[in-house]
Amino acid sequence: MANATTSSIDIAAPAEQVMAVIADFEAYPEWAEQVKSVEVLEPGSDGRPARVKFTMDAGPIKDSYTLDYSWAPDDRSVSWTLVKGQMQKAQDGSYELTEAKGSTTVTYSLAVDLNIPMIGMLRRKAEKVIIDTALKGLKRRVESAG
Repeated sequence: MANATTSSIDIAAPAEQVMAVIADFEAYPEWAEQVKSVEVLEPGSDGRPARVKFTMDAGPIKDSYTLDYSWAPDDRSVSWTLVKGQMQKAQDGSYELTEAKGSTTVTYSLAVDLNIPMIGMLRRKAEKVIIDTALKGLKRRVESAG
């Protein structure tokens, strides 16, 4: 797997509120620009989604894919890995939440390998666009709900 691309953003809300938005997959098409549809395929033993199918359009990366999620018991992080995809052969990602003084820093890491050859620089640029767009959308969604 390639090295992950990582970025962070500060959100003016407690970590629990941020994680609630992250875990509400059905609402992603409302705030995550690239996500066109979402279907939770399997719930986890903790009640959070364990397997989720996405359809996305992120410019150079258009795909329908399924991810398996692993939720930290302290609700401060979630990670995922690709089960299957059309264009992707691998995807590993995570959200890490750090709360301080009423705000939460969200760090998003993403590494994607595609079935088609792509220059590393272009892949990282696409990952950066996906991450930055997702973080900005997450911030807008959480702060507008609060």
